[in-house]
Amino acid sequence: MFEAGRLLSISVLPTKSCHKRDWGGGVAQLGQSNEELVTDYCQSALTQITVLQIVKESQQQHGLRHGDFQRYRYLLLILMDAERAWSYAMQLKQEANTEPRKRFHLLSRLRKAVKHAEELERLCESNRVDAKTKLEAQAYMAYLTGMLRFEHQEWKAAMEAFNKCKTIYEKLANAFTEEQAVLYNQRVEEISPNIRYCAYNIGDQSAMNELMQMRLRSGGTEGLLAEKLEALITQTRAKQAATMSEVEWRGRTVPVKIDKVRIFLLGLADNEAAIVQAENEETKERLFESLLSECRDAIQAVREDLKPDQKQREHSLENDSGKVSNIQYLHSYLTYIKLSTAIRRNESMAKSLQKALLQQQRSEEDGKRTARPQDLIRLYDIILQNLVELTQLPGLEEDKNFQKEIGLKTLVYKAYRCFFIAQSYVLVKKWSEALVLYERVLKYARQVQSGAGAYTNSLKELPDVQDLITQVNAEKYSLQAAAILDANDTQETESPSQVKDGKPLSERFETFCLDPSLVSKQVSLVHFPPGFQPIPCKPLFFDLALNHVAFPPLEDKVEQKAKSGLTGYIKGIFGFKS
Repeated sequence: MFEAGRLLSISVLPTKSCHKRDWGGGVAQLGQSNEELVTDYCQSALTQITVLQIVKESQQQHGLRHGDFQRYRYLLLILMDAERAWSYAMQLKQEANTEPRKRFHLLSRLRKAVKHAEELERLCESNRVDAKTKLEAQAYMAYLTGMLRFEHQEWKAAMEAFNKCKTIYEKLANAFTEEQAVLYNQRVEEISPNIRYCAYNIGDQSAMNELMQMRLRSGGTEGLLAEKLEALITQTRAKQAATMSEVEWRGRTVPVKIDKVRIFLLGLADNEAAIVQAENEETKERLFESLLSECRDAIQAVREDLKPDQKQREHSLENDSGKVSNIQYLHSYLTYIKLSTAIRRNESMAKSLQKALLQQQRSEEDGKRTARPQDLIRLYDIILQNLVELTQLPGLEEDKNFQKEIGLKTLVYKAYRCFFIAQSYVLVKKWSEALVLYERVLKYARQVQSGAGAYTNSLKELPDVQDLITQVNAEKYSLQAAAILDANDTQETESPSQVKDGKPLSERFETFCLDPSLVSKQVSLVHFPPGFQPIPCKPLFFDLALNHVAFPPLEDKVEQKAKSGLTGYIKGIFGFKS
């Protein structure tokens, strides 16, 4: 079967890209004819496969470069058959959550994968195969065997197979360089939770604590263990819930008769501790979402008990005591947990964004999207809305201490919200608005300090307002200096694209401005019609000496003309002159 004189070496550690083996939703079965395969493929969603490229790359990587057809023909084919059966089993496992009957087919495909892995291990026992390939084939066989025994809940056999797989991969990781060891170490990390889960089911109670710590790691557990671990935690809490009958909150004890609520309340302390111990923000966010989801489920279970009596749900009274009913009070308690958890989650996100704001300059140099004060404002808006909902919980309207506590928390978050609104105004150089908001921040912070008193313990988890006061005072001085410099900067000019004074071209020959309207049909060259302009008027002359002039007498001339009369007229006709 093997070419003489040549050692065969292939890597049988599957990668993430090998997990899918269906064609766009169509599953190819062993033994199907070509026509059946084509029919299944055409009935499924369209996909694209570069057949020639895949074939050529596989041939070059697995023996055909040196003319080793036997290596390509046997070992790789069997490995791919095992991966094909395994990936089909993983697909069936996902579908079995809603269709339990597919679990039988799942186990059948896993057995098929183990059978192919056994054949691969047997072929690799030849002297023509190098030691590394032999070890990898043994580890691969142990891995698939462990998965099959795990699904059969044969915990001891599964643990032995996983331990063998882990031992081989650890030895391979130590024998090669760090780059080559990364893949082996990843597989060791994947199977370690499975080993601890098997140990717990065998009877090792200490394994439970290790499983809970693995749950806190980034991304949580994956694969076969993820849902089984959650089911195990729920099962353990369900056993403890049988002994829980009541809960006390704010001085009042109410019975808890709903199993789902009991399980949630029992795991509340563990979930909150897990959030505190989370290694990074991604894990913390995942745990917050998980806790909120469980809380919503518990609230829904309580609502179903409230439905038969809507009046009791609104304002039910017990006798004449003025208290809401136990079931309504329990609903208020669960709603309080949900809103408080949402506030802590948003506050955690706000802290992360604040750290990003401090590193804004470096992020801009890297070309990444930087955090903005507006992002924080939105988070604090949500927090304030949650606090308003807390004050409206049935059964707590008359609780003055509770209302006072929520009022102080509201002032704290209002102060931080105003602070980041002021920061957003600073960015656009609106100095006056920012200064007014900084003063409002100081007002809120001083109100918190003056009203804290007996509520100091309940405010410990909130951001420190004294640090905020110190920061605001520093920001005020910086703001005032920036405002003075901005006002005195006479060299500062607007960008040409921002000049929109409406002046026509004839009035701004001395100023360069990119004006797109100059090439349009509505170009502004001059003011038309032109505006009125003042001009000098025609002078007026006044004869002031006329009133002081004495004219000569004319009486003698007037009398002489009167005497001549008709006689003079006749003499004139005939030419006589006097």
